[in-house]
Amino acid sequence: MPSGDALPRKGQMVVMSGPSGAGKSTLCRRLLEDPRVHFSISATTRAMRKGEVDGRDYHFILPEQFRQLIREGAFIEHAEVHGNLYGTLRRPMEEALARGEVFLLEIDVQGANQLKALGEPGLYVFVAPPDFETLRRRLVGRGTDAPEIVERRLKKAEDEYRERVKYDHVVINDDLERALRQIRSLIGLE
Repeated sequence: MPSGDALPRKGQMVVMSGPSGAGKSTLCRRLLEDPRVHFSISATTRAMRKGEVDGRDYHFILPEQFRQLIREGAFIEHAEVHGNLYGTLRRPMEEALARGEVFLLEIDVQGANQLKALGEPGLYVFVAPPDFETLRRRLVGRGTDAPEIVERRLKKAEDEYRERVKYDHVVINDDLERALRQIRSLIGLE
């Protein structure tokens, strides 16, 4: 639930979800080229990957700190994914919306479902790969995960794909520039 001292909304929340490897992060980075877009930096308990920076890519925190923030109501949503906790901090969203910005969240379907259940108004976009073989190639091509992790991500992708019907729009990312144009149009940033 929104906190009692919530700021008035003038902007728009945009939620992007989809399977790992569908291209959400790349699309979000491209959307951030527009100064009207503010990206939600999620908090997580997972280990930092090579090249990531605390406060830029994620807020990396210890599990007990994360649980304390849950108890304090600091998250608008949180979920456990692949054994790690992830969450969206409430205050940065309220501030961006009060400034009239697009507040862009890249979250999994669990988090998106929580936001919808709370009645959080926004535009919900599911980014899908053209097919699961392409998704497999993308995940393997990253070179960041062991084969068993890739298989776990593919299994989760099948489950997530079934959730796409709960979103306002499904964007097939078979061509990055076309997918980007489609999302920019949906958000009203053309």
